[in-house]
Amino acid sequence: MDYQVERELNLLYILLDIGFLTFLGYMLLRFKKNKAFLFGVAGAIIYFIVDYGIFYLLLGTREVVGANTFLFLLWLSTSYGFTNFVWIWLFLDKDKRIFEWSLLIVISWLALGLISQSFGSNFPIIQISRGTGSYHGYMALILFVGYAIVIIKNLNEENDRIPILKLLFIGILVQFSWEAVLLIYGIRPLDWNPLIINSLLETNLGLPYLYFIHKAIVKRNNNENILVLETE
Repeated sequence: MDYQVERELNLLYILLDIGFLTFLGYMLLRFKKNKAFLFGVAGAIIYFIVDYGIFYLLLGTREVVGANTFLFLLWLSTSYGFTNFVWIWLFLDKDKRIFEWSLLIVISWLALGLISQSFGSNFPIIQISRGTGSYHGYMALILFVGYAIVIIKNLNEENDRIPILKLLFIGILVQFSWEAVLLIYGIRPLDWNPLIINSLLETNLGLPYLYFIHKAIVKRNNNENILVLETE
């Protein structure tokens, strides 16, 4: 099944979003969420490799009209890669202020869309689109393998079980939130396929792998802290 994933936005939206990303990064460092910040940077790099390197250069499915493709996809990848990975890390880390962080992200996305619509009529319009038929099958395979590993592990474990429902909740919520915002403010055309399929697939496919990465990082840090205490 192939369909076009499209967006139309003005330059003001991009400028406001850059301001939000700067503010979010500052808040993370201000409250010593350094690992979440670095995880977000890693997410931005991964998204850029996928969006520019694979979707645009390799598959030729990405099209940008009205802006420099490299710079635009650099912003787009940073915008969602950084924010998504930060949000996912905070969820996996069981942050005590996850509600406040989540509210900050969602309200900011809603505000950006409304402000850019109200005051961005004199700013240049940028249109982007990509087909999905050439890669959604690969994404589905990655999704299956990741959750199959988790399911098999849980079937073999009595105590140390992975919270599958939590992974599904995080993966679907993060993607659904910004897909819904794009739909509400007309940045994305009214089409339920991207909202439903992307929410179930595109961020969710990475959650099992991100869970294991997060667990390995936390375990390593705990071991280092124990070693420091023992040497003291």
